[in-house]
Amino acid sequence: MNRHVNAIAGRLSLRAPQRRSLEILDRITEIVPVKKGADLAAALATIKSEFPSVTDFEDREFASLCFALATGVGKTRLMGAFIAYLHLAHGVNNFFVMAPNLTIYNKLITDFTPNTSKYVFKGIAEFAQEAPEIITGDNYEAKAGTLFDQVLRCKVNIFNISKINSEVRGGKSPRIKRLSEYIGESYFEYLAGLPDLVLIMDESHRYRASAGVRAINELKPVLGLELTATPFVEGPKGAVPFKNVIYDYPLAKAMQDGFVKEPAVATQKNFDAGRFSAPEIEKIKLEDGIRLHEDVKVRLETYARETSQPIVKPFVLVIARDTTHAGELLKLIQSDGFFEGRYKSKVIQVDSSKTGAEEEEMIERLLKVEHTDEPTEIVIHVNMLKEGWDVSNLYTIVPLRAANARVLIEQSIGRGLRLPYGKRTGVTAVDRLSIVAHDRFQEIVDEANKPDSAIRLEKIILDAPSEHQKLVTVVCQPAVV
Repeated sequence: MNRHVNAIAGRLSLRAPQRRSLEILDRITEIVPVKKGADLAAALATIKSEFPSVTDFEDREFASLCFALATGVGKTRLMGAFIAYLHLAHGVNNFFVMAPNLTIYNKLITDFTPNTSKYVFKGIAEFAQEAPEIITGDNYEAKAGTLFDQVLRCKVNIFNISKINSEVRGGKSPRIKRLSEYIGESYFEYLAGLPDLVLIMDESHRYRASAGVRAINELKPVLGLELTATPFVEGPKGAVPFKNVIYDYPLAKAMQDGFVKEPAVATQKNFDAGRFSAPEIEKIKLEDGIRLHEDVKVRLETYARETSQPIVKPFVLVIARDTTHAGELLKLIQSDGFFEGRYKSKVIQVDSSKTGAEEEEMIERLLKVEHTDEPTEIVIHVNMLKEGWDVSNLYTIVPLRAANARVLIEQSIGRGLRLPYGKRTGVTAVDRLSIVAHDRFQEIVDEANKPDSAIRLEKIILDAPSEHQKLVTVVCQPAVV
């Protein structure tokens, strides 16, 4: 085993599936040279002989391998491990990290920035002395002077591919491909000319068939590493699995190994959806979601105080049908009649209706939702927080959008599986994610119980609300004599 694998796995405290992924990359570099001009057919045959699940590099003109790790296991940390390994063990200096959207792009920039809470290279001594240069889609023109700087040996370029795709759709050549006055050639051509560019594709299933990805071949990377929890794309005839998955660590295994929260589905005792109108059911689900939230908030604070751990501020994710519906829910939650107006300033709406300064404020609050001093406790969203939204303090989900049970389970639950303390505590309230189902309760339970379901769900039966029933944490201070 390469000494760098052991060192990086130890320094970054890699979990078993992360370490196994790094070991596989180490083996790949032993059997296939990481260099330009490699024989693709020969490389595929060699890899396939040891890893038979890899049958094709798809439309790539370079060796591209997918690591399919369940949500919550730690794909961003693994990216850091991949970069550290390739740089330290093989002298690779240039990396191009692709994000599928603005939210994940901003998160990646933060996670690759030294002295941030989730810094991906924390513990790597060589990077503590000389941190990799982070070049982004917003600053690459300003940083052009450092591109040829041989002293700054490791450079990580982070780009938002949805921005590239939108410019391609608009008929313009993306800015990354226009001539730069600073270096006399397009940044794209500069990257394509590098002898050791490694491409890392975060949540790659989101943009596999897009225009921006088709241009990737022109970057001429020596290696592509894809990371996703869902290694397939949706086609007209259903899901089409990737042909280049070299390692698969599914959600069922992550749950079995205790790396993620235990999901549970909740309903009211003796709930009869036929007695209520659709708006009434929504309001009941929303109110029960807040009751669950207030209960878990107290239990989380109590656990933190009893164990001298950092306090975790939980929040509720409300999934709306569309932007109009989201606006209506926002108005309801901000009204005086909703829990005595307690959540007026603690709710944000996250969807495409926001632009300019409003959008910037929305993203800023979204990125800080884990911070205990950030007020947001309810996030209303419409289809913008799919894969890659990396938070560990989501404890309650209220889905108010029609969807079949499987989609509801897989897409909704995936957002809240990360554990705040990195491992299960044995305390149910700390380790559990609740989905408020009510009218869909039995359907979701039946779906989860199917033999091919990746998820097993606990059941929560709530009593109908009583007046002002509420848990509180009582902190006893010693008397001062």
